[in-house]
This record gives sequence, structure tokens and C-alpha cells, in this order.
Amino acid sequence: MVAIIGSLISFLIALLVGGLAIYISASAVVGVKNYSHAVVTALLGAIGWFIGSLIPVIGSVVALVVYLGVINWRYPGGWVKAAIIAIAAWLSALVILFLVNAVFGLGVGAFGVPGV
Repeated sequence: MVAIIGSLISFLIALLVGGLAIYISASAVVGVKNYSHAVVTALLGAIGWFIGSLIPVIGSVVALVVYLGVINWRYPGGWVKAAIIAIAAWLSALVILFLVNAVFGLGVGAFGVPGV
């Protein structure tokens, strides 16, 4: 039971970090400042990434397109801004995780931001 609770807490922290990274990047790129919207985007993006990655051979490309599609759907600005938001979210997540893991020693990732 303790392992399940620990896993749930790790998932929630990672989701909140992923949402924060998307919030920071979407705020800077398109001016949308809604943290709950960013957290839902992180969750949907992660689900889309997972489903896309199940496709053999071209799964990574499909996963990336699906992930960008989720950001494009959830934020204004089109595909180019969606790509900029995704790249900025990735960079933001790296900084956030470095700080969180250095200060608190948690060793968590960022759910909803691929590659982090």
C-alpha cells in the first residue's frame, strides 16, 4: 500500500512539474496564463505521446505529432507556436527538475513533457 501511495505522489508531482513547464512556456509564447489548463494539457499530451509511441517503426514521429497536436488544440497560434511551446516546456522542465531535485532530492521527472 505504501508503494502505491508513493507512486501516486510521484505521479502527481511529475504532472504538476510538467504542467508548470507548459504553463511557463505558454505564458511566454502565446500569453495564456492558466495553470490548470497547462496541467490538463500535460496529462493529455502524455496520453497522446504514449498512444502514438505504441505504433511500430514510426511510433516516435507519430507520438511527437500527436503531442504537438494536443498543444496546438489547447493553445492558440498554430503548429509553429505549438512547437515553440513544446521546446520551451522541455527547457523549462529541465530547469525546474534540476532545482526541485537539487533542493528536495526527490528524483522525479516531468509527466507530460517528453524526454525529460
